[in-house]
Amino acid sequence: QVQLVESGGGLVQPGGSLRLSCSASGIILSIYAMAWYRQAPGKQRELVATITSRGITNYADSVKGRFTISRDNAKNTVYLQMNSLKPEDTAVYYCNADLVTKKNSLSIRGDYWGQGTQITVSS
Repeated sequence: QVQLVESGGGLVQPGGSLRLSCSASGIILSIYAMAWYRQAPGKQRELVATITSRGITNYADSVKGRFTISRDNAKNTVYLQMNSLKPEDTAVYYCNADLVTKKNSLSIRGDYWGQGTQITVSS
């Protein structure tokens, strides 16, 4: 069974920093990409940052220059370093993995999600 476990959420003041971690476990044949999403109250879930298996990264315009996504392939872990945090960054942050797992005798590619971790930026 594939599981994504997140850590690093919490309360931080504007201008502060946090680092999120998300580790995938279970029967994982390969991970094509990992990503971070966030969802604020009353808003749709939005893509924050992605990183491919080759290390190519992409960011939402709202976080460019402030957030950095990285990946430790040996640990099946993705990180999100968040600097210069703003109140509008307040949201539940979810990690996502595009991966291949084995179900019965089949190799299945699909998206898996973490449970989410709350980030609150407030003075």
